[in-house]
Amino acid sequence: MKFRRKMPIAVLAIVAAVGFISCGGPHFAKSGSQIIDAKDALAMVQKGGVVLVDAQTGVKYNKEHADGAVNIGRADIVVNTPYPNLVADKAQFEKVMQSRGISNDSTVVVYDDSKNMDAARLWWTMVAYGHDPEKVKVISGGLAAMKAAGSAMSSGRTTPASSSYTAKDLDTSMIASLADVKAQVNNPDPNTVILDTRTTEEVEAGTIPGSVHIDYENNNFSDNTYRPVQQIRIDYLEKEIDPSKTVIMFCKTSIRGAQSYVALYNAGYRNLKLYDGAWVEWYSKPSLPVQMPEKSELPALNSQDGS
Repeated sequence: MKFRRKMPIAVLAIVAAVGFISCGGPHFAKSGSQIIDAKDALAMVQKGGVVLVDAQTGVKYNKEHADGAVNIGRADIVVNTPYPNLVADKAQFEKVMQSRGISNDSTVVVYDDSKNMDAARLWWTMVAYGHDPEKVKVISGGLAAMKAAGSAMSSGRTTPASSSYTAKDLDTSMIASLADVKAQVNNPDPNTVILDTRTTEEVEAGTIPGSVHIDYENNNFSDNTYRPVQQIRIDYLEKEIDPSKTVIMFCKTSIRGAQSYVALYNAGYRNLKLYDGAWVEWYSKPSLPVQMPEKSELPALNSQDGS
């Protein structure tokens, strides 16, 4: 008599999830077009008609960047009052787009050196101000992936001819306010999820009550390229986050949260909101509840989002 070796529980869970997705499970929107690999990005650049954007800091950009890339660093698209890394106003955003040679019709491909989070934050900002989400692409794996794909490197600053750019009003449907998050904490809607994208250490030091935790780095492979659509779907469905639910995501200042936003959007999720005030705003209000584990410490500082 032959015996079959039992499949590991984790493998069975993945097989079940794949079957669920492919056999009339959750309904996902169009997927797979917001995140591209570096080889495809280089092909687009070589063909022409796109703006290549480097989302590193100005200092790092000046030291090394993909040939022909213009620089839009985090500081260009955020303000730091009353909390760090809040989305900049429309006038500031328009000025940045115009000075980098980006028009309303431009296709933009963007990379960073920060595990996709700054490229994702630029994607989110552009889409929130009305740019076509099909015309903004995040290059999976960032600068390292561009090098591996054979991109030539340059130093110094690329200064393009200025362009005309008119932003729409900020799309508030893509943003969760403090009031929105408080309402979910006080009267939980079963069709809404608060997603904490910080590290385990940060979450163990305190989080917004009722949050589901998925570290933004789980969206990446070890080389910091994004995981494929099917794997992102499986990972989030295992946490009962399906595309019918509204997902409010945050980190310390919602830079890492933007990386998760793009991962989910690219996987076909659409009911997404970024809590821009994030943990910094929530924790600054003594009257607001904080969920703590039995053994807790003061909130851990984390430099991943640069705040």
